Amino acid sequence: MASAKELKDRIKAVKETRKITGAMYLISSTKLRRAKQELARTKPYFDALREETEHIMRVDRDFRSRYLLAPDGSLPADGVCGVLSVTSDKGLAGAYNLNVIHETEALCRGKPNARILAVGEAGHRYFTAHRYDTVFLGAAETPSLHAARAISAELLDRYDAGEFNELMIVYTDMKNSIVSTVRTQRLLPFPRAGEANAARLEFVPSAEEAVQGILRSYLSGFIYSALLDSFCAEQNARVTAMDAANANAQ
Repeated sequence: MASAKELKDRIKAVKETRKITGAMYLISSTKLRRAKQELARTKPYFDALREETEHIMRVDRDFRSRYLLAPDGSLPADGVCGVLSVTSDKGLAGAYNLNVIHETEALCRGKPNARILAVGEAGHRYFTAHRYDTVFLGAAETPSLHAARAISAELLDRYDAGEFNELMIVYTDMKNSIVSTVRTQRLLPFPRAGEANAARLEFVPSAEEAVQGILRSYLSGFIYSALLDSFCAEQNARVTAMDAANANAQ
């Protein structure tokens, strides 16, 4: 049986731990509230941007571009798939990081030559330790449009150089305060959306340059939305984890 001193030391240690988890709960709650407000302001814009991009991409099936899937839906041959994987910088967020990591690994198993482009130190550490071909693109803390533009520019430079024939993204979509799901989506090449426009669009100065400009804006916008969505899901997971830790300490 434990002595009175051992019990007192244990109680003291639990109280100190509870102070830490309580502080982390409050910090994550504040970050979550601010991130949700920013997401609510920006997500409708980027959803509308995607819809408009899909409308513009209803181009003639004879139109060819490295940014668009072939008319038959096939990918360019002899290339590497770049997988943008968005995790957090720290742990103590429940299964948030693990879910993204498992989804990224499943995607890489289906694409043997895949190269992981990691956003977030937790994912970067894991993929490097497990000897995946990994490039670190930066921390996930405090997502910004500036960071999204830098990431999209890096991806496009590599794509234009022929390093990748396909770009995918794995991130967490927070449906609500209870449900978050890991999403996998192709960034490039962009799918040809349905049938071509009945009224043929005129591209100035050329279709190739117009499509490149449109998709550059779309790519940076979508990545920013995904970073912000993932950040919300991370903070929500951390709030839940710290709340459970506080209850256990009590």
